[in-house]
Order: sequence, then C-alpha cells, then structure tokens
Amino acid sequence: MPSYFKSGSSNRGRGVMVLSGDPPSLGIVRSLGRHHIPVWAVVGKYRLAGLSRYCGRTLRWPEPADDANDLEFLLEVGQRYGLDGWMLLATDDNRAALLARNREVLSERFLIPPPQWDVMQNAFDKRLTFELAERLGIDHPRIHKLRAREEVENLQCDFPVVLKPAFKTSINRFTRERGWLVNNRAELIKRFEEAGKMVGADVVVIQQLIPGGGETQFSYAALYRDGQPLASLVARRSRQYPADFGQASFVETCECEDVERSAERLLGAIGYTGLVEVEFKFDVRDGIYKLLDFNPRVWAWHSLTDKAGVDFPYLLWRLVNNEPIERIRGIPGVKWMRVVRDVPAAAQELWGGRLTAKAYLRSIANTSTFAIFSSDDPVPGLLEIPLLFVAMVNGIRSRFHLTALLAKVRGRSRRDLSADPELAPNTNLPRVRP
Repeated sequence: MPSYFKSGSSNRGRGVMVLSGDPPSLGIVRSLGRHHIPVWAVVGKYRLAGLSRYCGRTLRWPEPADDANDLEFLLEVGQRYGLDGWMLLATDDNRAALLARNREVLSERFLIPPPQWDVMQNAFDKRLTFELAERLGIDHPRIHKLRAREEVENLQCDFPVVLKPAFKTSINRFTRERGWLVNNRAELIKRFEEAGKMVGADVVVIQQLIPGGGETQFSYAALYRDGQPLASLVARRSRQYPADFGQASFVETCECEDVERSAERLLGAIGYTGLVEVEFKFDVRDGIYKLLDFNPRVWAWHSLTDKAGVDFPYLLWRLVNNEPIERIRGIPGVKWMRVVRDVPAAAQELWGGRLTAKAYLRSIANTSTFAIFSSDDPVPGLLEIPLLFVAMVNGIRSRFHLTALLAKVRGRSRRDLSADPELAPNTNLPRVRP
C-alpha cells in the first residue's frame, strides 16, 4: 500500500497544513475546517487563508523561496510542532512538485498526497502532456519544440500562435503571464528569444492558437484512485480575466460527455491517483474538444465543488486516510465567481460587444458560491480588497526603492533584489497565531 494511505481511525484528529495563503488555499481551509479537521496555513505574498476562522495557525515561508529552503522549513516545522501524520497540501505546481520529488524524506513525518512524481511529471511538463495525448490519440493543439533561432525562422506554422513555458520553475514575466500571443514571424523570433533568455529556449513551447475565450474552455475535475474515478464533475469557464490567457472569474458546472471520456482515457492510461483538473478547449473550426493542460492538485475554482456535491479537499482527506468513498458525480448548474476578476472580465466583454448587461445579470443570478466571500467566514471577504490595495502600494514602493538602491550601489556587488512586486518581501503578513 502506498505511503500516502493510512488507517483512518488512527489518523482522525490529525490535521492538514496548506502551503499557501491564496484563494484556492482558503477554499481548502474552509472545506476541512467545516469538517472539524485542524488546518494550518503557510503563507507568503498571499495570506487570505490565514485570515479564515477555520485556520488554527498561520506560519510564514522563509526567504529566499527555493526548494532547499522550503524543504528544510517544512521538516523543521514538523519537528517543532509535532505534526506527525499531518497531511501537506500544495496549491501551485512548484510546491506540488516539491512534495512529490521529496516524498520519501517528508513521509517520515507527514502524509504526502498522491500522485507520485513519475505520474505527476506528465502534468508538470507540457511537452510530456502532449506526448502522452499523442500516444493515446487524444486531440490537442499542435505544438512545436524548438531550440534555436534558425529553427524558428524556418518553422512552418499558421499564425497566430501562443508561446508558453513547458513548466514553471521560476517566477518571471513569461511564466507569470501564462502565454504570449504572436501574430507574425518577426514577432515570433523576437518573443522566442526574449522568452528563451528567461527560461531557456528548450523550455519554450510554440502552440497552435485555438480561437475563442473562456466560454469555450471546459474542465474535468476529479478524485481518482488507481486510474478509476471516485468523484468527478465537468465545468465550463464562462469568463476569465485577462480575456486571452487569464484566470477563471466565472465558472459553472455542466455536462459534457466528450470531455469526460477523453479525460478518463488520459487518467486511466497512467493509473492516476489523487486530485486532478484536466482542461480542454472546444475548437469551433472542427467541433472537437482539445486537451490544453492538466493540474495534479487543487485548482482556482475548486471551492464550488462543495455546492456541487463533491467536496474535493475533504474527499482527498478521506482517501489519504483510507476511508471509504462511494462513486459521486457533481451536479450541473452550480455557479462560482471571483468578484474582483469577474467585474473587469465582464467589462471587457461588454466593451467588446460580446456580452449584454442583461445577459451578464442573468449569468450571475443565483450564483452558488464565491471564491472569497462566505457568510460563515466573512473576514477574508471583507479584507480582500484592502489587502490587494496594500500589496499594490508595497509593489510601487518596492519599485522606487529598488531604483534608488541600484543608482546608489552601481558597480558594486550586492544582494539580489527584485523590482517585481510579486517577488518583493511582504512586510504585512500576520504574525503566527496560536
């Protein structure tokens, strides 16, 4: 039996440590807290999860953030607080990979949820994702993996195309913006070289653009064990912000057999175990749902799944603790909204004539759940906008501070600082709460 499965009776009362304070982490904290499972949050630039009434303690990630420091920190925290048998949960690719790659050493104290790294890497690296899809005959956009300018100059492709990182091991403008739209060859050469300097040319993937916005994107979300679904649903990303390569702002559960069949074939072929979101995009040119990505962890809009009848964080807790789970399917028609993203997303659609005010109001009527606001846990919702404002001010302040510092110490060796507000040290984090 894999090391992440333990006896349910012996682990009841042990908790979960969520490795971020972002909105998906807030959803995990609420899900588990409502089931009376102790939950802590380790926060960095995001700290909403630590403000939840269901969060028992808030810790801060050390600086600088890298795998070695993070691993040492987790082991130290586990020893200091006696967290034997606690489960660790990540909400981003890099820390999910950190857990999977270091499963052996971390499992001496913690429960590390599946999947194993040899399975997870098929999702972590988009090149492997599409190679797997190709072998299984699952439709996907054409991709090109090139290494040099000469290859880009001679590439035969239809424009526009999208440049994406095959995986994300660092935070920079290319990895943060999720994709760069390129409309002609001259722009492609320029952008390819620019991206290559940030992540390495071999990590840059050139991908065929499938037309359409968020309304053409569908996701299969599920909990699996040994390649078989235990709980699942399909959802449509009705709106996202920014419109081209943004994050979901309005999502609604639905039914789509084509998406479900393709995802089940993909996950069954690799014997997948764990939580997963598999993303598809409907290509209006040929009427086919094409694989875009899959995430071996919780995803941005997972907090709607409780209302849909498949409370994924809690079900994962039951799986890891070897408790029985009957086959569950989520119900259609459940709506989720991230308000601070959906307002500008809707404004873009209204301005472009792709959405009417009446249609927008109709779409948000009877919204089932919100990403941040919750009546039984109001503080994160009340503080979200003030915290965003503070982060923006700190970011502006960091930029001016760095400019002055560079001018002052020009020509001398110095500690590397970042002008990027998302990487700047966060001085507004809450203290550790007992």
